[in-house]
Amino acid sequence: MFKTTEAFSSFSVNDLQKAKEFYGGTLGLEVNDSKEGLQIEIQRGMKVFAYPKSNHVPATFTVLNFRVNNVEEAVDDLTTRGVRFEKYEGDLKTDEKGIFRGKGPTIAWFKDPAGNILSVIERQ
Repeated sequence: MFKTTEAFSSFSVNDLQKAKEFYGGTLGLEVNDSKEGLQIEIQRGMKVFAYPKSNHVPATFTVLNFRVNNVEEAVDDLTTRGVRFEKYEGDLKTDEKGIFRGKGPTIAWFKDPAGNILSVIERQ
C-alpha cells in the first residue's frame, strides 16, 4: 500500500517567520507557505513540513540530516551564513568547528531558530 504513496516528515517550530527566514534565507531552500505551516522543499522533490506549535519543545534528536560531499566545506559555508555548530564532549566529541570525526560518518550538528537539531553528514 505505501509503496505507491507520497510521504513527508514534519516537525514543530515556535515561530513560522523565523523558520522561513532560516530555512529559506540562511539554508537557501525553497520554502512555501501553506495554511498549516511551511513546506520546505529539498533536492529531488523531497519535502518536509514545519508547523507552528505554541507550546513547542525542541526535539532532543536530529530531525533533519543533509547529506553533503564534504562536511568541513559545508560547515565553513554555513558558519559564514551565521549558523552556529554544536560542540559536544564525551562519546560524540566534536572538534573546534563542531565536526565529529570518529566511528561512523563525519557529521556536524546545528539548530534551527526553534532549537530543533539538524545536521550535515558526509556521504560515504
